[in-house]
This record gives sequence, structure tokens and C-alpha cells, in this order.
Amino acid sequence: MKSTGRDSVNSNPRPAVLTDFDDTAAVQNVAEMLLTKFGDPTWQDVRRRFREGEFTLNQYQEITFRNIQAGRATMQGYVKQNASLRPYFKEMWRYCQDRQVPLAVVSQGLDFYIEALLEKEGCGSVPVHAVNTRFDAQGINYEYRYAVPGKEELGNSKGVVVDSYRNQGHYIVYVGDGMSDFEAAARADLVFAHRVLADECERKEIPFRPFTDFGGVLQAVKELTGGLARNGVGPLTEHSDVEEAR
Repeated sequence: MKSTGRDSVNSNPRPAVLTDFDDTAAVQNVAEMLLTKFGDPTWQDVRRRFREGEFTLNQYQEITFRNIQAGRATMQGYVKQNASLRPYFKEMWRYCQDRQVPLAVVSQGLDFYIEALLEKEGCGSVPVHAVNTRFDAQGINYEYRYAVPGKEELGNSKGVVVDSYRNQGHYIVYVGDGMSDFEAAARADLVFAHRVLADECERKEIPFRPFTDFGGVLQAVKELTGGLARNGVGPLTEHSDVEEAR
């Protein structure tokens, strides 16, 4: 069910743009790139078992990265050489910076590879809400700072991050692609979705706009920050032509 966002823009919208990373802000699934290059060959079997419900996402990540044959610097270097941000992400970031609109990555992935790609693309100051990692002689240590209280064993919750921005009074623009994004999308005011998240939003009748790159997201934020509601205009209008966002 494609739509313009479930709510009318309020009288003084204060947008915040929150985006997933793998397959969304990044063109590639960077975690899987690293596992393919440096991981134990059994990681794909672990992924299958995760998809079948045997493991939680944080268990899947910790198991697959446990035997990875590379250090932090090596993996970050590989990310910088082989991964890329989706078109118009950098333009989105510059626009948000100029107008003091929060933009952040919200991911259940690992901070070190997210930060590597953002740094490569000149977006190193973008806030990252992800799994915090620390490398030592024994391997990778994980910290889940965004877990639902009482459900820490499930790892980070993107809904917790969305709620923190909403509690600051922001109109939430959320961008994602997977099932891990659904709890965030269900809390957002305006959703851009593709892949599995788009299918799930259709199934659950959650309004969304199709996502291909950040051109459409940028256009939506320009509308939100351009005084549409103050001029008496209601909800954001649908943009079927992606070129309008550019």
C-alpha cells in the first residue's frame, strides 16, 4: 500500500531522517561482503539457520564474525575499496547539516564497517546507532546500547532509536529494506521502503513510498523544511517521478 505518510504534517514539523545501512544507505550488504571475503565458509549455513528462526540477529552476527580471518583495519580498508553509498546520500547529509536536521544511521550491523564507509565518502560525522564493537586479542567484543529494557538478549532495537528521536519532538522519516526495519517503520511518520520491508508494509497496510535512492528522501525533507504546513498545505504529496527529487 503505497502512500504519502500516515499522518498530516504538523504545524511545525521538525524532521529527523533515520536510515538503515546495509542494502539501504550502502548499495551493498557490507556485512555479507566482509563475511564472503574473510569469514569461515560455514557463515552461509548460519545465515540460513538465522532466517529459519534458529538464531536471533545478534547471535547470527556474533557466530559468523567469531572466526573471521581479518582485523579491524583490514576489514575497514576492504570496505573503503569495495563498498559505496547510495546516490544522493551525501547531498542529503549536506542539506541536513545546513538546516540542522538530524540525520543518522540506524543499523543492527557493526559500527566499524559502517563508520569506514561513511568516512570514505566524507560523511564521517553522521551519527551511527549500531552494534558497538571493540577488538582485542581474543576477537570482537559486542555492546548493545539500544536494546529494549528487559530484552537485552535480543540485541539492539531500531524502535528504541526511533522513539528517542520522537521523544525530542521530531517528525520521523525512516528509510529501510528488511524485517529488522519493520518496528522502526511502524513508529515512523513517513516511510521509504524497498525489498522485504516494502513487502511487509504492504502486508501490514503501513503507508510507504518506494525507495530507490536518497533523491526522493531529500525532496521530502525539503518539503518538510520549506513551510508546507505553515502555508496551509496538508500531507506531503506522492512523487511518482523520481527525477523530481533530483
